[in-house]
Amino acid sequence: MTDIILRDAVPSDAATILHFITELAVYEKEPDAVKTNEQAILNTLFSDDATAHSVICLEGDTPIGFAVYFYNYSTWLGKNGLYLEDLYVSPDSRGKGAGKLIMQHLARQALAKDCGRFEWVVLDWNQPAIDFYNSMGAEPQNEWIIYRLTGQALIDFAER
Repeated sequence: MTDIILRDAVPSDAATILHFITELAVYEKEPDAVKTNEQAILNTLFSDDATAHSVICLEGDTPIGFAVYFYNYSTWLGKNGLYLEDLYVSPDSRGKGAGKLIMQHLARQALAKDCGRFEWVVLDWNQPAIDFYNSMGAEPQNEWIIYRLTGQALIDFAER
């Protein structure tokens, strides 16, 4: 059996990251939601002022998954938090420990950076992911409702 490893993403991974983003969008039943491209990924994940980061999971030399994360801030804790934006493992590679490896790496990263939290969201219908997160000891925060301004609504509100 080939070892599964994790490494920080590098600029040459932009196409792979885009591929995984597209696969994730299909899995989440939003195939037309992806508006990014390789250049945008290069600009936002690998520029000198990038605030988001990515890791690539490989089986041998083959990329099988990725995660994108960034740091936020908890006013109540007075500490940064690590926020997992996306985690994806290709369907034929699930069950091999890749997701757990990614989550443990990010948990260690949060501790190394003295973060008070490690958070993410999951779609309410994604029972395999919910079961996975529950098995780690993570707890759902059901009292919060996510709000979002995007697209024209964001523009309209900002220009009021």
